[in-house]
Amino acid sequence: MKAELDLVRNIGFIAHIDAGKTTTTERVLFYSGRTYKIGEVHEGTTITDWMKQEKERGITITSAATYCKWRDCQINIIDTPGHIDFTVEVERSLKVLDGVVVIFCSIGGVEPQSETVWHQADKYQVPRIAFINKMDRKGVDFSALLDDMRQKLQIIIAPLQIPIYENDEFKGIIDLIAGKAIYYEGEIGENVVIKDIPDNLKNSALSNKDYLIEKLAELDDLFMHKVIEGQEISAEEIVSTVRKYVIMNKFVPVLCGSALKNKGIQQLLDAICDYLPSPSQSNEIKGIEPRTKAERVVQISTSAPFCGLCFKVFTDPFVGKLFYTRIYSGKIAASSSIYNVTKEEKEKVTKILRMHANKQEIINEAKAGDIVCLVGLKFTTTGDTLCKNKDSVLLEAIKFPEPVISLAIEPKTKADQEKLFVALGKLADEDPSFKVTYNTETGQNIISGMGQLHLEVMVARLIDEFKVEARVGTPQVTYKETITRKVEAVGKFIQQTGGRGQYGHVILLMEPQAKGKGIVFESKIKSGAIPKEYIPAVKEGVREACESGILGGYPVVDIKISLIDGSYHDVDSSELSFKVAGEMAVKDGLKKAGPIALEPIMNLEVSSPTEYISQVIGDLNARRAKISAVGEKKNLNIVKADIPLGEVFNYADVLRNLTQGRASYTIEPSFYEKVPDELLTRILGI
Repeated sequence: MKAELDLVRNIGFIAHIDAGKTTTTERVLFYSGRTYKIGEVHEGTTITDWMKQEKERGITITSAATYCKWRDCQINIIDTPGHIDFTVEVERSLKVLDGVVVIFCSIGGVEPQSETVWHQADKYQVPRIAFINKMDRKGVDFSALLDDMRQKLQIIIAPLQIPIYENDEFKGIIDLIAGKAIYYEGEIGENVVIKDIPDNLKNSALSNKDYLIEKLAELDDLFMHKVIEGQEISAEEIVSTVRKYVIMNKFVPVLCGSALKNKGIQQLLDAICDYLPSPSQSNEIKGIEPRTKAERVVQISTSAPFCGLCFKVFTDPFVGKLFYTRIYSGKIAASSSIYNVTKEEKEKVTKILRMHANKQEIINEAKAGDIVCLVGLKFTTTGDTLCKNKDSVLLEAIKFPEPVISLAIEPKTKADQEKLFVALGKLADEDPSFKVTYNTETGQNIISGMGQLHLEVMVARLIDEFKVEARVGTPQVTYKETITRKVEAVGKFIQQTGGRGQYGHVILLMEPQAKGKGIVFESKIKSGAIPKEYIPAVKEGVREACESGILGGYPVVDIKISLIDGSYHDVDSSELSFKVAGEMAVKDGLKKAGPIALEPIMNLEVSSPTEYISQVIGDLNARRAKISAVGEKKNLNIVKADIPLGEVFNYADVLRNLTQGRASYTIEPSFYEKVPDELLTRILGI
């Protein structure tokens, strides 16, 4: 059965927005025979961009799963969004993929979101190959693109192909390993024609092949010996060595083509089969045994017990909830019972679906290496481990970024009230970066997400898919609070009511933590000043108090809170009294510890024609931006800056007006920083 697993590839396409992921996916499906017509993004006819919002906006919003066959391989594909607002889709896809194709635009090169998704792949140690798309564009400098990748991505790369141009028109590619020129003929490039390398490109092909062999020799001693001894190296040896170091995450081969012009896709499919790992060759899948907490490696085999990870939940209007699941080991049949190890609940699988974007194929069984949708689960949410029984293994959950922007939302009519509540719950189940809360002070429902576009799409989905009419307020920044100095805080909750009273007394030490540390609670009680059974209640009170600070009621972050002393009463003390005492102590400490408000700072990169750059910089300065660099790339000026999120809500319109629509920008969350005092006064209305 291992041989069957070796012929499976679980891959994804990741890239900066508009690099051509969806267009590439369409060609892959067409040339592999999975579809019989090529869909186009600009026409809204692609397979994987099937949602109404995706068709209207011409961008990918939700990751779509599909599959195809090429040569002997079954290729399971996830097409991911490129926009930073939907980065959660990339995050959860990378968690379950064995390899990825990173797509770069031939003009943009390594763009900001290219680096972001590259680092996400680094985080999950996912092997990758690079595909430089849009080689048909005017002014492409292939060598400069490779230099840009080497400099920014900090990994050994080498091209396996170089482009062929005739009269500045992109005609095909040279396969450096085979030593042949490849042209694409026919109306849609379906006929791959192999010829000898043109005379004017022979030297370039030879030097690039030598460079490839040199880079492989740096990694492989056996290869190095052959080079030194002048032995001939076969194409098969090069392919196997490239594969070896791609899987080890030490080397990235670079391919090129033009998905829109139907060139280079067949060779990309070959490379996916040749270089990316099968499930049995991918990274070890580790978890812990639920009872002993001992680390355990999951055996990647169809004969091992069933184990899978639910990485996405999606609500289908006809089927109900679909649970996208990567199966790591064993088999699962429809109508079988499984166990949710995360929730400690039994689950029943009523149906198993193989997905082709939004189209479903019912199958009777799924096995190790498959990515499928399970139907019928009641308790499962994103990131849960599904196994055969409760003593199996608990896999590491997926970590998602915190939202940075919020809107108030309310139903237009009373009839929409219940529908809104249900619809928001379903959207929150689907997208862990989308949060729904209720503000008790204002009586408003608050939705929070990764950016303005993210929330716009969610509101549009409420109207289109769930038929809920709603009103939304203006965007609100998700501020946070923290402290600036170390303090001791006391909380005493004493009530006497005639009978049994309440008595809880705690002393906390509160101190600032480094950015991103969150809330750290530690008990230093050693003398029995507080019985052990009350300490979890103190911790719960501390956590709840930190959900709402004292400046503007914002969540409190980056504080270490140590329980150092206190006292109890034999009769009157209870868990409730110590929970309340913990809350009181935190509120007391926050007042004394120099509280400050924090605002989210975004990393902004603006690409603008030179004639508008002074207006762009002037506008950024007026928005409290800290400009870190101004450079040039391809006749454009590139401005990099850190800017508060609250200053960029209307930036798209302003930039369009400043530059007559000729500039573009990318933005992503970076860090939190202290809100200036004069701004805080305005925010709090004091």
